[in-house]
Amino acid sequence: MTSEDLVGCVIVSGMPGAGKSTVTALAARLLPRAAQVKGDDVNQMILSGRVGFMGEPADEALHQDELCNRNMCSLADNFIDFGFTVLMDTVVADRAELDFLLGLLAPRPVRLVILAPGVEVCQHRDATRDPDERFQFDGYHRLEADMRRELGDTGWWFDTSTLTPAETAEQLVRELADHAPLM
Repeated sequence: MTSEDLVGCVIVSGMPGAGKSTVTALAARLLPRAAQVKGDDVNQMILSGRVGFMGEPADEALHQDELCNRNMCSLADNFIDFGFTVLMDTVVADRAELDFLLGLLAPRPVRLVILAPGVEVCQHRDATRDPDERFQFDGYHRLEADMRRELGDTGWWFDTSTLTPAETAEQLVRELADHAPLM
């Protein structure tokens, strides 16, 4: 596969600790023209009144999640329209959210990769992060079950449990077109 095959947006999803941010940054650097759009960075733009993922009040958390998705897609659209490949780092929890993202990114080409090292690996990776970067989350098993039920037949479920971040990024760039069809 050539870098010309990697046009549009690559949504890289997975549970907290799966390696989305690290892998998307490394993969973007392997391409001649690429940008990383991180959901966490977009959320951090709200400096007052932010309600985190699964926070309270729940309706405001959902509202801000939608805002984050809209802003990520707007950024991605702009980068794509100027000739950049976008690696979008976000948790896509279900088919409805994926369909929402696809609608906002249309008509641009989109591929989905779900980094799937398993619950225990994600928990270990999160626990060994710098304390300021840890994600307080205890719903790993439920999230994994929901994602597999909703998205199990979609995209590339990429088992990265035995790979380093650099190996994961290299394999993602090298094999993306073979494993993650355009949506």
